[in-house]
Amino acid sequence: MSNVSPQTMANAIRALAMDAVQKARSGHPGMPMGMADIATALWSRHLRFNPADPKWVGRDRFILSNGHGSMLQYALLHLTGYDLSLDDLKAFRQLGSKTPGHPEVGVTPGVETTTGPLGQGIANGVGMALAEKLLATEFNREGFPVIDNRTYVFLGDGCLMEGISHEVCSLAGVWGLGKLIAIYDDNGISIDGDIRGWFRDDTRGRFEAYGWRVIGPVDGHDIDAMDRAIADAKSTDDKPVLIIAKTTIGKGSPNRQGTAKAHGEALGDEEIANTRAAIGWEYPPFEIPADVYAAWDHRAEGAKIEAEWQEMFAAYEKAYPELAKELKRRLAGDLPEDWDAKVMDAVCAAAEAGETVATRKASQKALNALAPVLPELLGGSADLTGSNLTNWVDVKSLNTGDFHARHISYGVREFGMSAILNGVALFGGFIPYGATFLTFSDYSRNALRMSALMNLRVINVFTHDSIGLGEDGPTHQSVEHVPSLRLIPGMDVWRPADTVETIVAWASAIERRDGTSALIFSRQNLPFIDREEVDTDAISQGGYVVAEAPLGAGEAQVILLATGSEVGLAIESRNLLAAQNIQARVVSMPCTSRFDRQTKEYRESVLTPGTPVLAIEASRTDLWWKYFTGPGDVLGVDTFGESAPAGVLWKKFGFTTENVIARVEALLARKA
Repeated sequence: MSNVSPQTMANAIRALAMDAVQKARSGHPGMPMGMADIATALWSRHLRFNPADPKWVGRDRFILSNGHGSMLQYALLHLTGYDLSLDDLKAFRQLGSKTPGHPEVGVTPGVETTTGPLGQGIANGVGMALAEKLLATEFNREGFPVIDNRTYVFLGDGCLMEGISHEVCSLAGVWGLGKLIAIYDDNGISIDGDIRGWFRDDTRGRFEAYGWRVIGPVDGHDIDAMDRAIADAKSTDDKPVLIIAKTTIGKGSPNRQGTAKAHGEALGDEEIANTRAAIGWEYPPFEIPADVYAAWDHRAEGAKIEAEWQEMFAAYEKAYPELAKELKRRLAGDLPEDWDAKVMDAVCAAAEAGETVATRKASQKALNALAPVLPELLGGSADLTGSNLTNWVDVKSLNTGDFHARHISYGVREFGMSAILNGVALFGGFIPYGATFLTFSDYSRNALRMSALMNLRVINVFTHDSIGLGEDGPTHQSVEHVPSLRLIPGMDVWRPADTVETIVAWASAIERRDGTSALIFSRQNLPFIDREEVDTDAISQGGYVVAEAPLGAGEAQVILLATGSEVGLAIESRNLLAAQNIQARVVSMPCTSRFDRQTKEYRESVLTPGTPVLAIEASRTDLWWKYFTGPGDVLGVDTFGESAPAGVLWKKFGFTTENVIARVEALLARKA
């Protein structure tokens, strides 16, 4: 039993937080100092974790949704025994350090998700708690709770102001996520000062209306009171719990606590000295006494609880060997052994059928072929299942309340859905996807960016991809969205042209373990591409020759470079150009980023250097110029669309064979 008081343990957090921020001359000391007592209660008395094994499956998940207070988490990780040294804390916010300004998964051991954009941490937490409940339902057996994790989320006023918190917390209540416990740092201060000028929500009433249990307000500086509140929260298993903790921002700082100045700037040497005196911390910067380290050290306890879990899992493996094998496969992210064969079967079936369908329908056909052999595929839609076509034959919906479900109706909550997908992917055991109209990807934008930043295996499905959706008009017609998604680093954006390319796009997104993907599908029917041979390897490289010049590769006078619905137009134009003795090669480029990652030799075999190129895509034209090494032109859409039947719009915006031929002739004249 340690002789170090809980208050001294909390003050160690305060000291490390203010010292690191001061050394960096940058950061947010107020929240770590204000939540230090809450963190002490949770991390020293309730949280299940093993610092020596940050990825242990049986651990509880801890999320710092108010991620600007990152020094709170870094101090906790250091003190409890993770591989995070004092030197790492001293390098806070410096280039290449393990302690960046906001927590980043994959950078700091023990950080579960990248937070900072407020509200997304609680959304990720909802996703993790959902994944836990789904996996537990599927794999746990009597006496073997192999999936049994709680998700704890710290969040602040800003998280609750962000609209995404309404979306995801409402869903958490609907789903009865009893392993989710959120602790609200109710300090009444944000950057602009006292929040009563702009935030007067009845937080208790709001969360009770969502279906949460609410505890508090509790004195967030009374460690024993917080201990009791957390224990009480853990006794509830049928609904999520919010603990409202009243705190003082910058607690301990005589002249800054309770003020906005404590939020986001270093305290300064003089105020730090005053704070040390006020809290009775007699040690110099970055010095933690041995007995305080010993009080915080969780390595022995962590090893013990993990060993107990491993012993249980070994018994589970003996009792249910097939279940254990499947769970291990899914948690490892490996695909089933017959995956490649199933993909090839689906491609061959699509090629034989040769159907003219919308790629959203082709996507559903792909799901019908692939989802039954991929139990980790977890789908959904933001209230557009019948339009996005994201379900498949006999799939069970979560609407039934049965957590054996594999399809989720998220309601009209695009942003919340996308951030929940990130949490599901972070928890593991699933490859999640969610869908909406492409234009509404704007609502999801920051969660899509975070997915790419974290290199998550998440699939975002977007249908109704262009002016081709017709009468709904410019509010629903995407013109800038495909190129804007391509601008997100690390995101693969697929815009397939027919059923074969759609299956390859799905397979490529599913197989990608190191990043997120967006699949872009049409509302309108697209012609099947009658290829001489179906080369899935070529398609999977992102760009390939779908129709060579009629006289052969060496005879191409112009390249028609197209994606999605415009590939059919390019092929039709190629055939008409041949009648005028103009040799055109057609290149389909369903995924520009995948193509850009290929070797120079491959890229030049597809886009022959110096050959004139006409790029054709019903979106903004800016992207395509990078592919021109000779004369080039782009047939695209650089204005908003209009409300009219699709056939009328294609003609108005120049997507006709006549216009393609005229532009090719102009290109060739320029070359001459």
